[in-house]
Amino acid sequence: MKRQGYLWNPEVETMPRQERAVLQGERLRRQVERAYERVQFYRQAFEECGVPPGDIQAIEDIERLPFTIKEDFRSTYPYGLFSVPLNEVVRLHASSGTTGKPVVGGYTRADLAIWGEVMARSFAAGGVTADDIVQNFYGYGLFTGGLGAHIGAEAIGATVIPVSGGLTRRQLLLMEDLGATVIAGTPSYTLVVAETAAEEGIDLHSRMKVSAGFFGAEPWTEGMRREIEERFGLEAFDLYGLTEVIGPGVAAECQQHNGLHVNEDHFYPEIIDPESGAQLPDGEVGELVLTCLTREALPLLRYRTRDLVALVRESCACGRTSVRMMRVSGRTDDMLIVRGVNVFPTQIEQVLLARRGLTSNYQIMVDRQLDQLDEIEVRVEADSDLHRQGGVAIDTMQADVTEDLRQVLGLHVHVLVVEPHHLPRSEGKVKRVVDRRQLT
Repeated sequence: MKRQGYLWNPEVETMPRQERAVLQGERLRRQVERAYERVQFYRQAFEECGVPPGDIQAIEDIERLPFTIKEDFRSTYPYGLFSVPLNEVVRLHASSGTTGKPVVGGYTRADLAIWGEVMARSFAAGGVTADDIVQNFYGYGLFTGGLGAHIGAEAIGATVIPVSGGLTRRQLLLMEDLGATVIAGTPSYTLVVAETAAEEGIDLHSRMKVSAGFFGAEPWTEGMRREIEERFGLEAFDLYGLTEVIGPGVAAECQQHNGLHVNEDHFYPEIIDPESGAQLPDGEVGELVLTCLTREALPLLRYRTRDLVALVRESCACGRTSVRMMRVSGRTDDMLIVRGVNVFPTQIEQVLLARRGLTSNYQIMVDRQLDQLDEIEVRVEADSDLHRQGGVAIDTMQADVTEDLRQVLGLHVHVLVVEPHHLPRSEGKVKRVVDRRQLT
């Protein structure tokens, strides 16, 4: 039975756009004043670009402000972008820091209340109520996913099973015995759970009560959505967020599944040309820039997310009037340039998931031997049926996928179909790309 989504905060979620623009302008003005008065980094940045806080009076003035980038977190590490003393910060989260110092985000009590509010809106859009039991696969700890989903489910009044990632067989035991009706986690780990269920002979449709799932924290395609929905018999919703801004809850899908509604009364979105920094019109794909209009501890202004999306403002049948962002098509820092061709991992994933006989477990290897040209090898697991068919069928699949990728990417890719369970699994965000060119 399909769930019925609803509005958590009808007054705000259906606010006329002109009225919302006035609210955004007031909040932006206050946030700019706060950043100038309390954050040395922003005071210096405003003075360098010749923009005193008094010049910012309406939301349209936001273009005059300088950008903030990830490197600014690292140059001011750990607390240089905070606008409150630590005795007002009640929680810290941080990114993984795999490419250097982690990005640190601080939260006041008011910030946590905002987080609970926007995550409650996200869950309500998918029909979650106080009658639900939410099993949370997202990792708890410094990663924002686990506690972000947790705080939203609790705000709604749902029962939360805070399992976190890993211990997959135990996940299945608890899902069945405790009667979980909603799951939340990364799409890649959710498919690991489904794969383990198949290995254990567990029919997820007949033995589980799950009817909705909320997934994010990594790029995923419509093909992966279909696979999750078919395996679990649920309706899948896309969540978007990032540590620097607040965590999950920046934007989420409603049941129309036609873009993610941005909670733009708290997070103002822009789309810019990644090269020039100029704003792009609605409908054009560019880099998403977000400004925190209400966050106390971290008044982030014009943060370049590196995510490539488009914004649309057409009316949505769900009744929400907020701008929608289309599914993330890639990241400026994930884009591979191979022989002069721009390649995004999501392009490859779409091709792989369109072929019956292949699983969603794949890895992209990029290499360069001495002075030779760059080479891409895509390793993807066969499903059990294709594996049983043997070498001829696998060779045919490799040839077909090679041609599919040539048509999409415009270059030759080596495709290697491997046996089931050959590639590494992840309990959190999965690593899809191994770029060996950096090691030579």
